[in-house]
Amino acid sequence: MYQVLADAVLMLHFAVVLFVVGGLLAIVAFNVWGGSWVRSWVNRPAFRWAHLAAIGTVVLQSWLGATCPLTTLENGLRRRAGQSAYEASFIEHWVSRLIFYEAPAWVFVGIYTLFGLAVVASWWRWPPSRPWR
Repeated sequence: MYQVLADAVLMLHFAVVLFVVGGLLAIVAFNVWGGSWVRSWVNRPAFRWAHLAAIGTVVLQSWLGATCPLTTLENGLRRRAGQSAYEASFIEHWVSRLIFYEAPAWVFVGIYTLFGLAVVASWWRWPPSRPWR
């Protein structure tokens, strides 16, 4: 059961990564090339605030040297399942290869910070729509 829960946490983690990366791509692409209905969707305040909060959390954790709570939870579940982290199921094996890689900590801090600045720049360039629109 712990392995299943660990795989579920990994999938959630992957979904968060997709939301953060894909969210910025969607904001830029749909504001540049998308139709008005698409622009109104990616510029909704709820979407934009959730996106900003997600990348803001990642940037803050990286600057503080903190481990992502989802990683901590997944590793704890894997240990309870008698596994070492990131060496068990098919789902875990492939998804973790997509979102985890080895590099010095300063590389991640820089990447996350630059990505966060790109999100802030998207707010300046394409601000969220007003709630009454």
